[in-house]
Amino acid sequence: MRSYDIATGTDRVAVSRSSAARAWQGTALAFLGVVTFSGSFPATALALRGFDPYLVALGRASTAVVIAAACLLAVGAPLLPPRAEWRSYGLIVLGVVLGFPLFGSLALDLGASSAHAAVVTGLLPAATAAVAVARAGERPRVSFWAAAAAGAVAVTVFTLSQGGGHFTLSDLLLVGGLVSAGIGYAEGGRLTRNRPGWQVISHALVLAAPVTVPATVVLALVTEVRPAPDALAGLAYAGVVSSFLGFIPWYAGLARGGIARAGQTQLLQPLLTLVWSWLLVGEHVGPVTVLGAVAVLGCVALTQRLR
Repeated sequence: MRSYDIATGTDRVAVSRSSAARAWQGTALAFLGVVTFSGSFPATALALRGFDPYLVALGRASTAVVIAAACLLAVGAPLLPPRAEWRSYGLIVLGVVLGFPLFGSLALDLGASSAHAAVVTGLLPAATAAVAVARAGERPRVSFWAAAAAGAVAVTVFTLSQGGGHFTLSDLLLVGGLVSAGIGYAEGGRLTRNRPGWQVISHALVLAAPVTVPATVVLALVTEVRPAPDALAGLAYAGVVSSFLGFIPWYAGLARGGIARAGQTQLLQPLLTLVWSWLLVGEHVGPVTVLGAVAVLGCVALTQRLR
């Protein structure tokens, strides 16, 4: 039986179906973003073969800002966002333009494999959901948090088993990266409710350019640079895909599906990264790493059903 809201004349069943369809569209878009992001750590590992970790982190943003500025100019959009929103964009800059790339590059440079880094950052969906509650006003159910916590526990157990019962410096850097990314993802998803995701990440990259571009030039001059083809390919992927193109479906998915819910698709990222790490970087992926990735993967179905 169909149900109507007498006050507004709204078909409640139709609205419910529309909301469900929008949520699943958001999940699909977010998953597309996750597929692109899953290559970030392997690409960074390749880039580190020829470039300093600080240069990799800032150079990818400097590469992306060229594309971002060109896109904004092509559609006649202003290069800078409204001044009233600069605080929000500042959080995005600190989170995903500077913080996550820098922490990730340093962790890999210290010896963490891209596969290990990906499993540790499986905690990122929980961090994103937490920020969504604080900044975007979302209120997931307790059962949702229980499913997300299960994924977090799986990642923690994996990390401790790999580190001999304790966290390494690389792990702490990766935790700093996932906190940074959680802030940047949630804030970007909130802003994308009112504008295209590509504009949000483009404005963030342009705002960061006075820092990233000069720093990239200086680092390129004072650090050892070995521009081998694999290192250049890794840096290009990190700059073009990880720092710009991936955010287009990702932010759109967070805005449509809900930041907390759609963000849980990132629990799939560790498993995808294991594949890229093996194929592209030639890393040995042991059974414990695979089990850790599969454990967090099992939480995806739960978090996607528990809104």
